[in-house]
Amino acid sequence: MMDYLKLTRTYTQLEHTTKRLEKTSILVSLLKELNSKQEADAVLHLLRGSVFPSWDEQKSGISEQLVVKALAKSTGFSTEKIKKYWAKLGDLGEVTEILFTEKKQQTLFEGKKLDVLTVYNELRKLATHQGEGTVGRKIDLICKLLAAASGVEAKFIMRTLLEDLRVGIGEGVLRDSIVWTFFPAPLTYDKKTNDLALNEEDRKKLNEFTDAVQAAYDWTNDFAELYWMLKEKGVKGLDKISLKIGRPFNVMLAIKAETVAEAIENVGLPCLCDYKLDGFRVEIHHDGKNTWLYTRRLENVTNQFKEIIPHLKEAVGAKTYILDAEIVGFDPKTKRYFPFQEISQRIKRKYGIEALAKKIPVEVNIFDILLKDGKDLTTLNQEERRNILEKTIKEKKEKVVLTPAITATSQHQIEKFYSEALKEGVEGVMVKNLTKNYQPGRKVGGWIKLKPVLENLDLVITKAEYGTGKRGGTLSSYTLACLNSDKTHYLEIGKVATGLKEKQEEGTSFQEMTDLLKPLIIKQEGRDVFVKPKIVIEVAYEEVQKSEEYSSGFGLRFPRFIQLRSEKPLREINTIEDVKRIYSKQKGK
Repeated sequence: MMDYLKLTRTYTQLEHTTKRLEKTSILVSLLKELNSKQEADAVLHLLRGSVFPSWDEQKSGISEQLVVKALAKSTGFSTEKIKKYWAKLGDLGEVTEILFTEKKQQTLFEGKKLDVLTVYNELRKLATHQGEGTVGRKIDLICKLLAAASGVEAKFIMRTLLEDLRVGIGEGVLRDSIVWTFFPAPLTYDKKTNDLALNEEDRKKLNEFTDAVQAAYDWTNDFAELYWMLKEKGVKGLDKISLKIGRPFNVMLAIKAETVAEAIENVGLPCLCDYKLDGFRVEIHHDGKNTWLYTRRLENVTNQFKEIIPHLKEAVGAKTYILDAEIVGFDPKTKRYFPFQEISQRIKRKYGIEALAKKIPVEVNIFDILLKDGKDLTTLNQEERRNILEKTIKEKKEKVVLTPAITATSQHQIEKFYSEALKEGVEGVMVKNLTKNYQPGRKVGGWIKLKPVLENLDLVITKAEYGTGKRGGTLSSYTLACLNSDKTHYLEIGKVATGLKEKQEEGTSFQEMTDLLKPLIIKQEGRDVFVKPKIVIEVAYEEVQKSEEYSSGFGLRFPRFIQLRSEKPLREINTIEDVKRIYSKQKGK
């Protein structure tokens, strides 16, 4: 079994390079040493900084405060001192390494070295502790594990506990490392050129193999399962990976178009058009007895929406099935759909679910069927799947319905349908290629989303927050505000933390923004600072939503920094009236 120290040395190597291909090459060297399914499960999950697949309902339930207590108990240092180190370094992993490096700990594993399976299994046990005394038992387990660790091992155990490895590998790098490990032709990474020595034909084959591995991962969301399938069955093993009831997959996503003509150019005519609703995407699995609801982020929300399960039983004419749908909240009095943020509070709710269900009832809008009575339908085209869906669903208004749809044969039909959708108060429409099969994942083509193009906003920064990890020491999250109607004071409307660059030469960086904001700091509370309103930035966003969190009464969904607007006077930034106008426009009012 692989020593945990070997894995932590790999983590350290990954920390010291920013080159994606070099990171991939480092991982390949590690993956080629895996000799058992148990070992592969442990290493592949630990490389993700977790001990469960991304879709698994089991959670360790570890907070930063809990690990601080465990660290204090393990080292004898006070929690106050640990927190001071933490505030300075911004990384509890580094704090742990510093405290453990010079402190020899008596092992509780009988002098044996830590191996990856021991760390993996011990961390998984954290999810099993429930009920009275849970916190104490979790702290004891963490202390036991840390006692057997060296400084660098303790550092990465701590980061894994917090699911924050900070070694710069995401799903793409992990996928590519598996691709390189099992690619039929030999691959040689050249560190000097930061490239693979491949001819044009082999590079094309590598790209095709990468696409096949990505498609398999989109069905499983489990790199360990994918790795071992390839290890045992080779490339042919990918064909054995497909849809499975009860295991969430990465849903098929659409590409955005700005005009109907652009949508037609992508999918052709005739095409299927259906409503794009402002709810949340959900895949519904039913095995004949049990029903599961998973969000696009693979969260199991069955319990939060259990009132819809009896309605699904009446509406769906199949013994087993997997459906792709949108759950939308609506006003029980007016019957108008609520925007997403109204229903979003139900997704995380654990208590008082029944009361909230009455206040914010939901309607399931089904737009695709992927499995019926044990038969996988994903290889069928869009037209065939829609026909099966319409024969399968018995609609029940305000409970379970089919998403309104037409088969359009002209641009005029799409434009008319789009206009009607906006008047109904929905987000827009989807335009779909009738001959396309169902492919999970991003940018797979075949689906286009059409919604009003919203203008960017010029807003002023009123607060900021110091980052952690690689952004430690920089202000990396910014609270934004617009002007009120008479331009006398500012109204907060959201926070932005994306769109800036890590390095100065790549564009406006976090460090540059920090340098601009520091002289404007009025007061500081912990990691938060209040600044004099002066720095104006241009922001793009997905949509404007109503929000009680901000003083404007609105919030921005997925805001993104575009550029500094240093030439723009404060009196000319966007006002709350602009925000209200955009909100009405996007809803077709």
